[in-house]
Amino acid sequence: MTAEIAHHWPVPPQDGYTVDDLLTLPDLPPHTELIDGSLVFVSPQRYFHSVVIDLLVNGLRRSAPPELRVAREMTVVIDKRNGPEPDVLVVRAASVRSRNQTYFQVRDVMLAVEVVSSDSESRDHDTKPHKYASAGIPYFWRVEMAGVDDQPVVQVFELDKETRQYAPTGTYRGALKLTVPFDIDIDLTEIDRM
Repeated sequence: MTAEIAHHWPVPPQDGYTVDDLLTLPDLPPHTELIDGSLVFVSPQRYFHSVVIDLLVNGLRRSAPPELRVAREMTVVIDKRNGPEPDVLVVRAASVRSRNQTYFQVRDVMLAVEVVSSDSESRDHDTKPHKYASAGIPYFWRVEMAGVDDQPVVQVFELDKETRQYAPTGTYRGALKLTVPFDIDIDLTEIDRM
């Protein structure tokens, strides 16, 4: 006879969860996001996901001007029912209030980066970029694993302020050299040494 394991899943409120719930509910799994009032739990990540985040965070921190900071995997409060967690984000330095803070307001985010995983593909291609653009985040990058050698490919987008949609500005393999939101030069092939 096998014993059944009891799961105690949170029961959503009538109108869905809020950002306040996301930030205060005890025992949520790490990296839980809030999308349209629903809690989204993420699967364990591949090694690729982890090292690409490290590669980008390190590269961005090397070149970020003093008025900006680079963070990884922090909630961004878009509105009452949306608190996604970009894999990497660049924020205004003034928005870093303490080392204990757990979120940033969307108005302080300059760049949001999503590293695509199999379980997040639809969210990273459609849902999250749409929400980031509608909320006014000026820059968005989407990173995917591609080619026979599983290298990172970075698709770069810039916000069209009139339409509140992202326009593609380039696809980068091997090296990521940009002048916005600041001068950036990241050797994407460093992933092979990580």
